[in-house]
Amino acid sequence: MKQIISTEHAPAAIGPYVQAVKTEGMVFTSGQLPIDPATGAFPEGIEAQTRQSLQNVKAILAEAGIGMDRIIKTTVFLSDMNNFAAMNGVYAEFFGEGGCPARSAVEVARLPKDALVEIEAIAVLS
Repeated sequence: MKQIISTEHAPAAIGPYVQAVKTEGMVFTSGQLPIDPATGAFPEGIEAQTRQSLQNVKAILAEAGIGMDRIIKTTVFLSDMNNFAAMNGVYAEFFGEGGCPARSAVEVARLPKDALVEIEAIAVLS
């Protein structure tokens, strides 16, 4: 059985998808753009956009009843791989040393709304 996860503390889906799905002891988030749910706008720059995308992931997981420490895998989509180091610095703030999940980071041709970054996550419930 699957349960749809939805929170007002993260941006609403901008297409035919949901913020996350909880099933079989896991939570799968959709890719989170750096949309501030209060304003609907993107912050400026890769650091601020990375922070907002991760805040959105964090809010969705909180709605599912878990924290960022339960993430086992993330995928980071970058519009420009030259932003990798700056993204990585902010990313480390959310996971700290030794608590980082497995991760893939790829450059893509373009992201929705011309975002600089989009982040998705897979987390375990226990």
